[in-house]
Amino acid sequence: MKTIVNPIVKDEVTFIQTAAASKSQMTVLSVKLMPGGGTPLHYHKNFSETFTVVQGELTVYLKGKKIVLEAGQEYTVQRGKTHRFANESDAPVFFSTTIQPGSVGFEKSLYILYGLAGDDRTDSKGVPKSLLDLAVVSKISDMHQPGILAVLSPLITLFFFIARSKNIDKALQQRYCPDFLQ
Repeated sequence: MKTIVNPIVKDEVTFIQTAAASKSQMTVLSVKLMPGGGTPLHYHKNFSETFTVVQGELTVYLKGKKIVLEAGQEYTVQRGKTHRFANESDAPVFFSTTIQPGSVGFEKSLYILYGLAGDDRTDSKGVPKSLLDLAVVSKISDMHQPGILAVLSPLITLFFFIARSKNIDKALQQRYCPDFLQ
């Protein structure tokens, strides 16, 4: 098990089961999400996510629906379903996330995001300052923007191809993904 910490937002992720270890069946993460933390609205085309709260409260938003999960409760967001999650409480929330099938790209994106934060290459919310870095993380994590933000998808794809042509994707993985074979 390996734990990574985002030095900007103070979230922690422990890799319990990796895609490689499970032969791509699942990725299992243990997460400590600080108050005010969470993700923007998004969806994944290639995997589902199951959130299981261990301690605290995790709020999951779906199209027109707000679900507050407490210790012992879980919820699965199927692939293709728009969602986001947040810690709207005053205390950290501890939960596990199971991604099925497992995703090496998603795992690498966390390493890259937390590494960029450590190198002062993200804003105060942990979002990469460089559009090329953001495009790499978005593409390898299978994170897609819904609704009106979907118009940005071609732009993200363009920036990803520019990043690949400049080997930025490889450089990010080499710098921040030591636990993966390159």
